[in-house]
This record gives sequence, structure tokens and C-alpha cells, in this order.
Amino acid sequence: MKRHLSLLIVLLCSTTLCSVTQAQSPKPADAATATIIKAGRVLDVKTGKYLEGQSVLVRDGNIEAIAPATELQKQAPGAKVIDLGNATLLPGMIDCHTHLLQNYDFKLKGDDPNMLLTVATMSPASRALLGAKMGLEDLEAGITTVRDVGNSGVNGDVALRDAIRAGWVKGPRIAASTRALSAAGGQFGPLQTGAQSLVAQEYVVVSNPNEARAAVQQAFYDGADLIKVIVNTGTRVIAPDTMKAIVDEAHRVHAKVAAHAIGDDPTRIAADAGADSIEHAYTVPDEVLKTMAEKHIFLVPTDTGSTSFQYFIDAGATPEERKKQEERMREGGKHVQERLRRAIAAGVPIAFGSDEYYQFPGLTRGQATLLTVDAYSESGMTPLQIIQAATVNGADLIGAKHLGVLEKGKAADIIAVMGDPLKDINLLHQVKFVMKKGEVYRNEISH
Repeated sequence: MKRHLSLLIVLLCSTTLCSVTQAQSPKPADAATATIIKAGRVLDVKTGKYLEGQSVLVRDGNIEAIAPATELQKQAPGAKVIDLGNATLLPGMIDCHTHLLQNYDFKLKGDDPNMLLTVATMSPASRALLGAKMGLEDLEAGITTVRDVGNSGVNGDVALRDAIRAGWVKGPRIAASTRALSAAGGQFGPLQTGAQSLVAQEYVVVSNPNEARAAVQQAFYDGADLIKVIVNTGTRVIAPDTMKAIVDEAHRVHAKVAAHAIGDDPTRIAADAGADSIEHAYTVPDEVLKTMAEKHIFLVPTDTGSTSFQYFIDAGATPEERKKQEERMREGGKHVQERLRRAIAAGVPIAFGSDEYYQFPGLTRGQATLLTVDAYSESGMTPLQIIQAATVNGADLIGAKHLGVLEKGKAADIIAVMGDPLKDINLLHQVKFVMKKGEVYRNEISH
């Protein structure tokens, strides 16, 4: 009886709604709102040349045209105008190695105690909310896209990515990896038997090709955009056949693999398997660099420059101890700088990656992230090479053809600085305007 009554009500309501809909049919949608960004010049990051006196027409989140403002105003009469004066426009930056759901404290003296505290005491919801804060700070610094590569709990990066896409929170677009695949123990230090269950909160342990293939498939079921592999942690190293299975399974569905690898054997395992990027590679032999260049495997150098040293020195160190610690960091930095120069000389493509996951006193996450620019500069990278690593190269690595350049048809991810970043790369620390997909998130220039 209730079923028939419900059906009658639905039919009556449907008839009424149809009548109302016909009587009050919606008006045709207005033309998409257009925005013209006026600036002094636009940087073509592919060539390193400036387009002088050009402005950008944005519609529906994409770049519709780049031309003098007078021409664009004829093309889009009535468009909103954002006048940035003599500013230089660049594509939004891409950080290919982030951990937004971590925010370690130097006071705890190291990764191991920080990881234990984070994993054992923070709920997935708390970590996602932390990630939202870190993501917004990245975005406000001009980083409009990130590749979040693990250490996000169980799929916390996927939840954050989806929340940003849905407009629930503001942040950069995210390519998420879910939990990283690893050998036993992940990147944890020694744990008692009863505490080893914590490993599964951050990593998926694989010990053979079959487990590897299953883990890759599960990651994609969980929403991963790419696969992250910890090739080595000390003497715990993914076997070559297991690494090959990971890469083959990901590539089978046209997804990419980021491989954390440090040292001769681990970097060789990652390169021979055909990973799409090798993260860190602080120690890497020339023959591996040659393989990387031949296979177009990116190096994502997560380097620390001298401007960051002060944050890594023990807070209670005496002046003499501080001096010695900084000297050790400088000596270690020379080796890292030399390997980056060798990689560039070998023709290895470079993509920007900060690996930032600590609290830097007085700095936002975005400001701390961009200290990596200083490290690259100290290694001898030119301003254009650094900008390319953080834009067009990053887009190439993550497979985002609509990002990384300012061209017609590309996403309107646009940042602005006051001055010439090809002469002063430090201007990347002073981004004054940020637009992501046509929406303005920061504007300290126009009024």
C-alpha cells in the first residue's frame, strides 16, 4: 500500500515540477567570465625568452590568448582586468617531491623520533588537516602543483587531493602516491615486535615480484596517481626483479614510478628497472647517470643549500659546535653539488623536488620549500635551468601536458614576480601574485 501511495505522490510531484520547469525555464547561461592579466612581460620557459608587453587572457581556468592588452580587450570586451604593472609572469611552480602530511620538529633530533610520534599519535583526520595547512602555504608561495610521494598515512594524500579538487579546502593540485612500497621496515628505525605494526601505517612491504604487482594494483585501487618505491633504507634493499615488477605493473596502466634511491646499487636497480624518476641519489655512479639520460629518467635532487644550514644545527650547540656542524654540512654539500653537476653534464633531466617535511622557524612550508632553489643555484644551475626544473620539466615528469608553460590552451597556473628572475633567481622567494586554474590566491601588486 505504501509503495502505491509513494508512486502516486511521485507522479503528482513530477507533473507539478514539469509544469513549473516549463513555465520558468532557465535563461541561457552567460558567457564565461574572462580575465585579462596585464604585465610587463611573459617568460617562455622553454626558450628562456621574454614576450615583452604581453598580457594573458584567461577564461574557464585556461589561457585563451597571450597578446598585448589592447588586443585582448577587443577579443574579450568587458573582461575583468588585473593590472600587475611591470611584473614578470611565469608558470606556477611544480614541486615533484613533497610530504604535505608531515611537519617534523627539529627539537626531536631526527626523523626516527618524529616519525614515531607522527604515526603513533596523529589520527588520519589530523594528518589530512595538517596537509591542508601545508598545501595552502605551498600554494601561496607560488607552488601550484605538487607530487606527494608517501608518508601520508593510509591514503591521506588521496583524501587531501580529492578535498582540494572538490573545493572543500584550498591548495595545490596533487598527484598522490598513497603508501610507498618498500623492503622490510619501510624507513623506520629499529622497532620492537609489538610496535612493528606501525610500519603498515606508512609503507607497504613487498618481498617478491608477486607481492609487488599486488601492491601496485592495490595502490591504484586506493586512488594513487603514481607509485613511490623506497629502493633502499640502509641494507634493506628492494631486489632487482621486485623493482622491475613494480615498474612494469605501473607502466602497464600508463602510470609512473618514483624511486627513492641512494648509492651505487640502489640507483642502478632503479635505473635498470626503468623508474620514471630517481629521488635524492646523493651518491650515484656515472654509468647510472648515463642510463638515466638514455632512458629519460628524471633526477629529483632534494638538496639542501647553505641558507638552510642554520635550521639543522642543534639549538643547544655552543658557538664552536655550531661552527663544526656547519663545516661538516658544507663538506657533505660539496659532494652533493658535484653529483648534480655530473648529472646535468650527462644529460639527465632535472625536476624540482624539495623533500620538505620539517618546521622551519619563522617560515611557512612554501618559503621553506623554496630554499631548495638556493641549493640548486649553489650547485651551478642557471636561473633558467632552475625555473625549467620547477615548471616545464616538472610537468613532463608528472605527465601533465596542460601545466608548466604559459601558452594558449594550457591551465591558467600563473605567478608573478617584480623583476627579472633570469638575472635574479632569488625573486622566486618573493612571488607576489598566484593564480591556479584561473582563481587568484594571492595578489600583492594590483589594487
